[in-house]
Amino acid sequence: METSARLAVVSGGGGGIGRALCRELSQRGYEVVALGRDLRRLRDLEVLIARAADTGPPGHPPVRGVVCDVTDETETERVLSALGPVDVLVNNAGTAGSAPLHGTTLRSWHEHFAANATSAFLLTRHVVPGMRERGHGRVVFIASTAARAGTPYTAAYAASKHAMLGLARVVSAEVAGTGVTSNTVCPSFVRTPMTERSVRRIAERTGRTPEAARQALADSGPLGRLVEPEEVAAAVGYLVSDAAACVNGQSLVLDGGGIQT
Repeated sequence: METSARLAVVSGGGGGIGRALCRELSQRGYEVVALGRDLRRLRDLEVLIARAADTGPPGHPPVRGVVCDVTDETETERVLSALGPVDVLVNNAGTAGSAPLHGTTLRSWHEHFAANATSAFLLTRHVVPGMRERGHGRVVFIASTAARAGTPYTAAYAASKHAMLGLARVVSAEVAGTGVTSNTVCPSFVRTPMTERSVRRIAERTGRTPEAARQALADSGPLGRLVEPEEVAAAVGYLVSDAAACVNGQSLVLDGGGIQT
């Protein structure tokens, strides 16, 4: 076990990828705080991982859910200040919608940037100074292949994920040589409830069955299937480990080789 009673914070902790992230970090010995807006989902997460996990510091639950709107500056500062020193931050909160450029509303544009970019900015801005003072820390951004390439009908989503990737790179440049690292994981379509909502939208708009719509997403890249949440979590597990101490400013693409860097 590489850690002992260190604190990891995961935004969007109640979602599909968030649950896998919390499980991975808990198994690595971190005290995990999952941030989200849905109290019921956070409580379900606590119960789920408490039943499955047999690791974690004595006297602490493997995962603790905390309600927080990470797009709100005041609320984010209040919650993080109460948590104390953060050793690992995983910026996983986000949203995804699709529309042609001419059908993308300003409201949708702002919502995507708030969830996908502003949340990461607020959380990272708060935790990085303490990490630098302590000489150790890990920040990981969960972006998307849409942060590396443009695709039709994703103007707001792709632009906001590009913004997240840009922020991660700026952070990596500012923390270089301090013992803190900033990296990004960029998966293609992941088997999550968010992807299932995309499947339903495709089915409704095209007349395909949900199964056919899901397969179309899987076939959109060379992997030929959806990425599993646990695969994203495993990538994060590596990036927060001591073995990745020299990895900084990188984006790890999980798509089977479609985007090669």
